[in-house]
Amino acid sequence: MRPLPLLGTTILQAFMACTAFAQAPASQPHNIVLFIADGLRFRTVDDSTAPTMAAIAREGVSLRNGHALFPTFTTANASAMATGHSPGDTGDFSNTIYAGFEVPGAGNSLTPFLESDAVLGDVDEHFSGNYLNEATILKLARDKGYSTASVGKIGPALIFDPTERTGNQTVLVDDATGTPKGIPLSAEMAARLKAAELPLAAPPRGANGKAGNVTTPGTLSANVVQQDYFAAVTTRAVLPMFKDRNKPFVLVFWSRDPDGSQHNQGDSLNRLVPGIDGPTSLAAIRNADDDLGRIRSTLGELGLLATTDIIVTADHGFSTISKESQTSSTIKTKFADALDGHLPLGFVALDLAHALNLPLIDPDDSYKTIADGQHSKNGNGLIGGDRSKPKVVVAANGGSDLIYLPDGDKVLAKRIVDTLLAQDYISGIFVDSELGKFPGTLTLEDIALEGSAVTPMPAIAISFRSFDTVCGEPVRCTVEVADTILQQGQGMHGSFSRADTWNFMAMEGPDFKSGFTDPAPASNADLGRTIAQLMRLDVADKGKLVGRVISEALPNGALPAVSSRIVTSKPAPNGLTTVINMQSVGTTRYFDVAGFPGRTVGLSTTTLPGATTQ
Repeated sequence: MRPLPLLGTTILQAFMACTAFAQAPASQPHNIVLFIADGLRFRTVDDSTAPTMAAIAREGVSLRNGHALFPTFTTANASAMATGHSPGDTGDFSNTIYAGFEVPGAGNSLTPFLESDAVLGDVDEHFSGNYLNEATILKLARDKGYSTASVGKIGPALIFDPTERTGNQTVLVDDATGTPKGIPLSAEMAARLKAAELPLAAPPRGANGKAGNVTTPGTLSANVVQQDYFAAVTTRAVLPMFKDRNKPFVLVFWSRDPDGSQHNQGDSLNRLVPGIDGPTSLAAIRNADDDLGRIRSTLGELGLLATTDIIVTADHGFSTISKESQTSSTIKTKFADALDGHLPLGFVALDLAHALNLPLIDPDDSYKTIADGQHSKNGNGLIGGDRSKPKVVVAANGGSDLIYLPDGDKVLAKRIVDTLLAQDYISGIFVDSELGKFPGTLTLEDIALEGSAVTPMPAIAISFRSFDTVCGEPVRCTVEVADTILQQGQGMHGSFSRADTWNFMAMEGPDFKSGFTDPAPASNADLGRTIAQLMRLDVADKGKLVGRVISEALPNGALPAVSSRIVTSKPAPNGLTTVINMQSVGTTRYFDVAGFPGRTVGLSTTTLPGATTQ
């Protein structure tokens, strides 16, 4: 045994240790790992499906009242995490937007898909160098001299520091790494990968990337190979490098699973059951959980776990796809890639063009005019006018679509609203407040989509109908109509149902409580604000649609006061009303669910104190 130290030495050492502990927060924050399990529903996590995430929620903080921001898509929520702002400020309204200019990286399309390093660079350049119009947490962190890295799914990984395209400040490793379209690796990072015997180029998804078609099932395997590479890069190169640097770091890891596998799964071709609750989706959840477990174990092996906060979230929930409608003009037309009587890709653009009696142009296929029995390449469409001055632009996204009116035509807006109100696949319509108020609809301001964005703001956002397959808990087996090339029975998100807004959220680490279940609402924008505070970042907001610091999850933090209310539109002539169920903490709003009663999973019309009609 070692001899006991003298009493005076023990007291002195204890005093010095306490002093160092007390002073540490003032000089150096803890590290942060933000792990995003793309498309993970809160109610699918338990000890059997995702043991690492379940343990973090149980041992640390479980945010049981989580919120993805609407539209419930990847890039919109990535922008919220990265900046702490809602999409109304970031201008990242959905995965596919109307950019207002022909984007080179998207084949000169006016409607670019933002999950691309090249496209994000083009959009940044067009909008004064930063399309988000807000600084991101990784940029602010590197400005303070911290180490920063973002690893994983192409698009959202770069959104955390989209203006850093050299690879010398923030490490970026995504699907395009090692290709001419990717962000380059720094010499230091390349050397680390070589030393770890890891390739300098990311592998493709392989079989996991196969979506199938109307007659062929999609994938039956999780995204194991690609994510194994990303996890290896993180655990064998990035974290050891950060350990050697011996300064605070912020690491983002964006896991494509379970999202990618749930989209493409072949367990349920043209059938609603099991949908996204089949074995392929469960394997994808476990795949993401295994990667988180590897990162957590490596932090422990490197002696970093005690000084690192781990935050786990999902960008959105998920639902099974339905392609059914009785009202769409498209169901009477035969399409080569859709079952008879099923909605084809681009049905919103097709229905609006038909109702307005205007030609439909494909912005993603050389601006050709769409003929009968055809749809546009990606579902997007320009209606009327021409490529330089379209009257209407439809950005197809999945469980919700965006409609733009470049001329701000109020008469045309009313015709579009009337057309949408007649469709059985619609559940919730939100209109730019400058276009006026229309019975049956609420405004974009009502859902925090009117802000300081520099990208073009949609004129109308629509959510699609959702229902459940009666499994005993609707949010676990929700089905939604989706504007997508994927088939009925595969997976999608983007709607305003509670299945899509209720994302998994949990955290653990030295800056958080232990064994705490937080009943207060929290959102992905809140995570951006919380990380900024924990890392003591110098935030200068331009917009006002900001999240809050989740202070109740911090030691000695008190639960905030939470209020709930229902916002209801005036009824349309056919009786439809758009309804929002929401919560508030101070001035921060959380949208639980919205849509038409009877067409949206989780929507309540029960009158609450403070309910308002608009």
